[in-house]
Amino acid sequence: MIIEELTMPEFMLGLEKTRTVLVPFGATEEHGPHLPLSTDTLHAVEVGRRLAQKRDIFVAPAIPYGVCRSTSQHPGTLSLTTGTLRALAIDIVSALYAQGLRNFILLTGHAGGTHTATLIDAGEALLERHVDLKIAVLSEYMLATEEARGLIETKEDSHAGEIETSRMLHSHPSLVKGVGEREYPNFPRGILVRNKRKFWPGGVWGDPTRATAYKGRQLEQRVVEALDRLVSELEQWQE
Repeated sequence: MIIEELTMPEFMLGLEKTRTVLVPFGATEEHGPHLPLSTDTLHAVEVGRRLAQKRDIFVAPAIPYGVCRSTSQHPGTLSLTTGTLRALAIDIVSALYAQGLRNFILLTGHAGGTHTATLIDAGEALLERHVDLKIAVLSEYMLATEEARGLIETKEDSHAGEIETSRMLHSHPSLVKGVGEREYPNFPRGILVRNKRKFWPGGVWGDPTRATAYKGRQLEQRVVEALDRLVSELEQWQE
């Protein structure tokens, strides 16, 4: 059940079937020279829609902004502060809770460490606020890398590489424009730098030249299945 497409009566009927909602978080962020700035958002939305075809679950409107630090100077990246993202996550979940939802999956297509940690921090605050709330916070990319064993060839593939490019070739082929080159960032260990593009000029982490639509289709299916299992676990969770 895609919330933004429901009428009021449809939403009320949905609450009779489930009290679980998936909230897709994404980013507006560079993804090399070949993938759109909306890549992270599209990944999270796509698996949410696929999951809603398999089981009764609400899917909230996506949040297309995130905390993007290492890519903040690349053209097109629009980043939030951690305080804004935390407040946004808390407000969205609180609004859904007020409408009767109780089980929440914050699924982020953007896997930045600071971004994900901020969502986890918001989740912890929500657990303290509502005693009957259940919440899971995870990266869609984390699921993809776990499910990619035996399928993805590139070692330590990550941002705009084989995995993400394969996913986009399958789900949104018209948005893939050319092929990026193999690249890995070389940020200094522990040192914060002002000129981030100096250490990561192309914005690719991995090897997009090995991407195929077939791999993307297989990955998407595996991610949806893994997410389906997670939702069942969350709904049955007891402490």
